[in-house]
Amino acid sequence: MADATETFDLPSLGADMDEGTVIEWYVSPGDSVDRGDVVARVATEKSDIDVEIWQSGTVEEMLVEPGLKIPVGTPLLRIASADAPKASEPPAVVPAVEEPPAETPTAPIVEAPATVAVGSTAAPTTTRLSSPYARSLVQQRGLDISALTGSGPGGAVIARDVPDQPLSPTPAPTPLDRSPQERMRQVIADRMAIANRDIPHYHLESEIDLEKALDWLSEHNADRDPSDRVVAAALLIKAAARAAADVGALNGFWIDGRFVPGTEVNVAVAVSLRRGGLVTPVIAAADSLSVDDTMDALRDRVAGARSNSLRSSWMEGGTITITNLGDNGADRVFGVIFPPQVALVGFGKIQPQPRIVDGAVQPRSVVVATLSADHRATDGATGSRFLTKLDHYLQNPEEL
Repeated sequence: MADATETFDLPSLGADMDEGTVIEWYVSPGDSVDRGDVVARVATEKSDIDVEIWQSGTVEEMLVEPGLKIPVGTPLLRIASADAPKASEPPAVVPAVEEPPAETPTAPIVEAPATVAVGSTAAPTTTRLSSPYARSLVQQRGLDISALTGSGPGGAVIARDVPDQPLSPTPAPTPLDRSPQERMRQVIADRMAIANRDIPHYHLESEIDLEKALDWLSEHNADRDPSDRVVAAALLIKAAARAAADVGALNGFWIDGRFVPGTEVNVAVAVSLRRGGLVTPVIAAADSLSVDDTMDALRDRVAGARSNSLRSSWMEGGTITITNLGDNGADRVFGVIFPPQVALVGFGKIQPQPRIVDGAVQPRSVVVATLSADHRATDGATGSRFLTKLDHYLQNPEEL
């Protein structure tokens, strides 16, 4: 088949990403690339990410100059591929421009009908350029989008243009420029506020005796170099992934009023950053990995997050999130679900607790496992089954 031309577009590198900035190209016109090759480095509000291409072929042209902030879905490069359909007309190259002051991330801008404020009887008669997130905020807050002043491309209304309450006669002050850490915290704040407001959470917890799991881990690590040893966190992730595979109602998404099960158990691991904030890189098909492979994947993702060198394939497709704050001293964690997921598993610190074993009180290593789940998708009985399965795998680590 003759070569055809297609474009590779900026992917969404996480559920809370609306735009990114190309920092550097790693390829040039004429280079051959294979699926999975890193072709560019893109800055998001949370981290710099190495973007992997989804197609194989020959690079024809870069369509975005470094330094330009662009919405998700913007064509990044044109590639000649034997498998791609013929492109009708190549997109124009996007020139580099001076980046405007930092702002809350915006989604691709589209024209949308103006929203009528609550209590208004007038029908909308105009359309406004606006991002999907901004339109969502306008609807939630009962505002009239036609009354808002847009600061996005072409005067589009973006999230920061939407006030917290109906407009007053006094114009709102211009937002101050913020540091990357402040912008990251704002992104997290916006997403978590929506999640906490829109998702009816329920929370369960279970104290799990880890003595057998830690004994197994000690034997597993006996002849290994310290740098190659498996840590308890990898065992907890693997056990939670197996439990999610067994209780599939917690592994998936709530979309358009119904539960959509995940095709794999792709565990998003919450990693705190030293500069503040967090990211959630994904371990794909975590239930089918060995404990050693789980440890390797965890090590790679934590190192990538801390060194600001995450890969784009790690930032997509999470079906359930795990957060482990034990190293930070928290006894237990009650997290907020990352939409559209329906569950988050938390682990506190492992600490000695008195337990009755064979009629005698003994000190045992115990962790508190918590489950935050979406009550629209499941109920407490389902959540309890998950925690029971989790306990089973940690009492029988040889099954992992």
